[in-house]
Amino acid sequence: MARQAAAPQRNLSEAEQQTRVDLAACYRDFARRELDDSIYTHLSARIPDSDAFLFIGFGLLFADITASRLMKVDLAGANIGGTADRVNPAGWVVHQAVYEAVPEAQSVMHLHTIAGVAVSAQTHGLLPINQFAITHAGQIAYHDYDGPGLRPAERKRFVADLGVRRIMFLRNHGTLVHGRTIAEAYTLMHYLERTCATQVAALAGGSKVVTPRKSVVARTVRTAQGTGDRAFGEVGFRAMMRRLDRIDPSYRD
Repeated sequence: MARQAAAPQRNLSEAEQQTRVDLAACYRDFARRELDDSIYTHLSARIPDSDAFLFIGFGLLFADITASRLMKVDLAGANIGGTADRVNPAGWVVHQAVYEAVPEAQSVMHLHTIAGVAVSAQTHGLLPINQFAITHAGQIAYHDYDGPGLRPAERKRFVADLGVRRIMFLRNHGTLVHGRTIAEAYTLMHYLERTCATQVAALAGGSKVVTPRKSVVARTVRTAQGTGDRAFGEVGFRAMMRRLDRIDPSYRD
């Protein structure tokens, strides 16, 4: 039997509607690029100036998502949007932990891509072999695998491992980023995934890879290439949305 569509969202604020459109664009773009993992990965965003969040209903694919199809939950993961959707608790707990630990986080993204999981399982982690990895050298968190979900004791370790960093590898599991805007989170995940794919390809030949001098890495980290600005990624993000609008604008529905 086909899954019943969510009831239309009524009387939305302009901020919530824009957040829905932006997050739906991320779902669709990642689906288009085959960065999803059936129904088992998830992206979220805080509705501005509220304690409510947008999330994917359990059982939906990234390609199913439209602005109106996103469900609204509170910080505990309870459905407060009046739809029939339900949350995957093991999925939401990761997002909840980040939002509680990092008040400025406006979006959290978690993927299980082949390249991302592969690098998460490499002992050396992400190597400084391209501009993204060099820019974020020393600013990437790693969290050791402790089974599915986040048990209470593990949750404390997860938060401690994340610290002030916006990028994390969940060892043997996948990638996670959070951003001060949806655009920032999307851009971090876009470049992180491309960097993981680059690293897997570079190491596949069996030869050693070239990395810059430590002084160059340190200088690049200090420069930060705009990542210190809250607007980081905005221009590229809007360009991605224009491309989606040309391909299939139904994500806005």
